[in-house]
Amino acid sequence: MLVSTLYALPNIYPQDPSVQITANRGFAIDDALRGRVDAALKSVDVTPKGVEAETGSMLVRLSDLEDQTKANDALRQALGEDYLVALNLASTVPDWLSRLGARSMVLGLDLQGGVHFALQVDQKAALDKRVDGYMEDTRVTLRDKRIRYTSVERRPNNSIVVTLADDQDVQAAQTTLSQSLSARGSNASAIPGAGLSFQSLGNQITIGLPQAELDQIASEAIEQNLTTLRNRVNEIGVSEPIIQRQGNDRVVVQLPGVQDTAEAKRLIGATATLEFRAVVEGNAADAVASGRIPPEAKVYYLRDTGLDGKPVPVLLNKRVLASGDEMVNARVGVDQNGLPAVDVTLNNVAGQRMFDYTSANVGKLMSVVYIERIPQVTMVDGKEVRTVRVREEALSPTRIAGVFGKNFQTTGLEKTEADNLARLLRAGSLAAPMDFIEERVVGPSLGKENVARGTQAVLYAFLFTLVFFAVYYRMFGVITGIALMLNLVVVVAVMSLFGATMTLPGFAGLALSIGLSVDANVLINERIREELRAGVPPKAAIAGGYEKASGTIFDANLTGILAGVALYAFGTGPLKGFAVTMVIGIIASMFTAITVSRALAVLIYGRRNKLKSLAI
Repeated sequence: MLVSTLYALPNIYPQDPSVQITANRGFAIDDALRGRVDAALKSVDVTPKGVEAETGSMLVRLSDLEDQTKANDALRQALGEDYLVALNLASTVPDWLSRLGARSMVLGLDLQGGVHFALQVDQKAALDKRVDGYMEDTRVTLRDKRIRYTSVERRPNNSIVVTLADDQDVQAAQTTLSQSLSARGSNASAIPGAGLSFQSLGNQITIGLPQAELDQIASEAIEQNLTTLRNRVNEIGVSEPIIQRQGNDRVVVQLPGVQDTAEAKRLIGATATLEFRAVVEGNAADAVASGRIPPEAKVYYLRDTGLDGKPVPVLLNKRVLASGDEMVNARVGVDQNGLPAVDVTLNNVAGQRMFDYTSANVGKLMSVVYIERIPQVTMVDGKEVRTVRVREEALSPTRIAGVFGKNFQTTGLEKTEADNLARLLRAGSLAAPMDFIEERVVGPSLGKENVARGTQAVLYAFLFTLVFFAVYYRMFGVITGIALMLNLVVVVAVMSLFGATMTLPGFAGLALSIGLSVDANVLINERIREELRAGVPPKAAIAGGYEKASGTIFDANLTGILAGVALYAFGTGPLKGFAVTMVIGIIASMFTAITVSRALAVLIYGRRNKLKSLAI
């Protein structure tokens, strides 16, 4: 019971409404930022309770929700795209409790409020990615079959036009492309009307994508993004999130009781991924200056600038050897110099492709491209305008020293970047980028009213129960009241320790478990009375009452536990919240009614050698 009290203790400390400022790469958390924050808060007449600088972030604690909203708007406008500004609820639990692993119980969106995100899926990007894949496969297939071509171009209607060097190769090229590209469409055979169409005219072959496949690409992008988002939220550790599709191209994410919305927003919306590409030989600076870029190459810029401070161009092959969506696992490690790195494991197909390439190109250069979509918020005429900037950076090219396949290591990343990238790759790659179009914190005013009324109801119920039991069962009534209070302490401690979410339906489950605890204590007290009426000595009556009532209590509560397990297994959302609280409450009620109350009774009466009567 002392352990339960210790881990339930953090719930008496209220959380501070806060704004968290996280630095984007290249910007620092320093005194200059503190000055900008103070000036922004002063401009809207907000006085913070405190400002705490941490590694990579700054936390501004505020007095109430109104100040939090005003500070959030002011800081977003003042800091722009250099920093990520997000709403937060800062813990006030003492450090000594936190070091013991004690934390506050997580409250659901209906009790505490939480973060609500609406994200727009960029279906055009998913379509572009698929068409670009068809184009690159077309080039590779023609080169492998030694069929000469002059160009592979994309038309506005998403068709691909292949211009061959010789009219006599048209039939062979069409047959080869039909076999290789049709196999690429994952669900082409399952979709009525799907499948690529091939038409030839002169020395040109037109490859068309039917509308059925275009629709399927868009639908698959949404479904894959939903799965990836659920994996990413699991990486954050949020309890009972709501992630669902809204309309044709939107996803709604609700994170109840989330502690770090800045980290949640960074991981949920991030589309950071890696691409491994071969380096095309030649002078990249001259190619950019003259505009004569090889047809198989694309210009990227290295992350590290040159000696003159200007970006350094590099020519990379358009063909992607491996990308983020082909990775099976990723974890943070260190390279041979002790610097942060990401250990990557590819799937079999990408691993074989990487093995084939490195086997044939030992000694040549290969580079890693780090791609990130950065959300930007600017103010135009007093209104927020949300845009997205895509940043593609090539890490310094590395010479292929040996042959490798599925397992290898990516270096050149910062520590925070390596941590985030490993988590993103483990959670899965987004099929299409997503942009935040709506972000709001669900106000906890209604939740506060529910919590206040619920607490008041529990308080009055306990007082009424304590008075009733004290009058009706005398000393054993007092023991029953103490057991009920300790039952609540155990439930709160268990839910806090394991991070279970308390929702409004959870309150109903808690009320049910308290009712079952009252029933258990009534059974025990009445059984002791029956033993006394039968002439059993007081101490034997106590022992007999608990032992004979325990079987009945266990059987009655077991049916409740089975019902709770069924609700959790087959229910969703509110039903799970109800089931979790009910099951924990029932187990706690059996413990306090059978074990704790008996211990109290023995403590009071066990030492009396000549006990003649019980106050029951």
